[in-house]
Amino acid sequence: MQNGMHTDTERCVRAVQSKDARFDGWFFTAVLTTRIYCRPSCPVVPPKPENMTFYPSAAACQQAGFRACKRCRPDTSPGSPEWNQRADLVARAMRLIADGTVDREGVPGLAARLGYSTRQIERQLLAELGAGPLALARAQRAQTARLLIETTALPMAEIAFAAGFSSIRTFNDTVRHVFALSPSELRNRRPKTTVLTPGTLTLRLPFRAPLNPDNLFGHLAATAVPGVEEWRAGAYRRTLRLPYGHGIASLTPKSDHIACRLTLSDLRDLPVAISRCRRMLDLDADPVAVDDQLRTDPVLAPLVDKAPGRRVPRTVDEAEFAVRAVLGQQVSTAAARTHAARLVTAHGEPVDDPEGGLTHLFPSPEALAAVDPESLAMPRTRRTTFTTLVGQLADGTLHLGVESDWTETRAQLLSLPGFGPWTADVIAMRALGDPDAFLPTDLGIRRAAQELGLPSTPAALTARAAAWRPWRAYAVQYLWATDSHPINFLPV
Repeated sequence: MQNGMHTDTERCVRAVQSKDARFDGWFFTAVLTTRIYCRPSCPVVPPKPENMTFYPSAAACQQAGFRACKRCRPDTSPGSPEWNQRADLVARAMRLIADGTVDREGVPGLAARLGYSTRQIERQLLAELGAGPLALARAQRAQTARLLIETTALPMAEIAFAAGFSSIRTFNDTVRHVFALSPSELRNRRPKTTVLTPGTLTLRLPFRAPLNPDNLFGHLAATAVPGVEEWRAGAYRRTLRLPYGHGIASLTPKSDHIACRLTLSDLRDLPVAISRCRRMLDLDADPVAVDDQLRTDPVLAPLVDKAPGRRVPRTVDEAEFAVRAVLGQQVSTAAARTHAARLVTAHGEPVDDPEGGLTHLFPSPEALAAVDPESLAMPRTRRTTFTTLVGQLADGTLHLGVESDWTETRAQLLSLPGFGPWTADVIAMRALGDPDAFLPTDLGIRRAAQELGLPSTPAALTARAAAWRPWRAYAVQYLWATDSHPINFLPV
């Protein structure tokens, strides 16, 4: 599947007629006779092909005057895998829009972060998505409003503000335009069994099947930093540093969705919190495309067939992950967690967890840059690596964010003292989200390669892994899963 799938009418019609859920979020079907738009897997009887037209985004459908189907709720489809597997301007812009940049900083702020003019960005988004940044942000606001209407008992005025609308009237008009229902009608339609807990939002995070939760949640639980993260009663819980405040996310894997419970200090952070949880769990991936490619290698095929749908565990905070990657250099996972927990206790911001267990936000780069290097229990060379990294993150010399250019940022990381290929690549894979990041020097990967009869020297393994591109980060997950022993030494 490639960019511009909505232009392949024949293929889209086939997907709609077979109600193929794998294509949800790749394109949207607008029905000319009813003026309603749906996801490909909509359960209603498919319209005649001549009455279907296809759009690349929900925002484009809304802009063309179509309303969201009340049966299949296309606005709640998983996001297009495009934005997490590409590194071009449009993909980086979409990641920023999902992270709430347009709502907080406007289109000029979006353009400034990407280093382009507003006109260039509007032109490229319009060409590819049929909607500009304002329309795309508006579609996201409408979805946030719907979530708050259906999952809270908040007054509509508070919902309008939390969802990012400038006035009640705009909120009412947008909801009615997008969903063909007023906000109060939407609220009346929610199931009577809905239990509303004040201050807590409960929602479902959709994904494309299959999803193998074992490595995903297993890795997050195994590396959890006390105070910031925990695994409790089948849920991964962690604190979130957000633009307007802080939050606590509780994520539980289910057969067809991730159950998500959010407690937020400021409801305006809802779309960002959702976006970051989805990104951490890699929920917008297209596992069928990934696994099909990896299966072409006869060595990987049995691993994929045994447990398909592995995701790359990512992060909710790129700067935090980079700091933790440095703390994990050349030590065991347990030692890295201990180092991180000490920093959290000494320099993290305290938070109140209604369920107990979580105590702090991970310290910000600014807080860590102020730490006395002599107080750090680590070798002098790693101390230099640590202080250089947090200093550059704090002063903005190094920026790690959803909009980062993977190649440029990787080169920038490699220029820092104490940063070798492993550290740069694990940050590229888990913080920047590069789906093709590869770790040929990782001991767990080399051990797995040896056991499977793959070349185990970094150069030879990299040459062999060319056939796995652009999904080498996913191949890493399959290779890691063959090794049941904890990795006690992580290369630099």
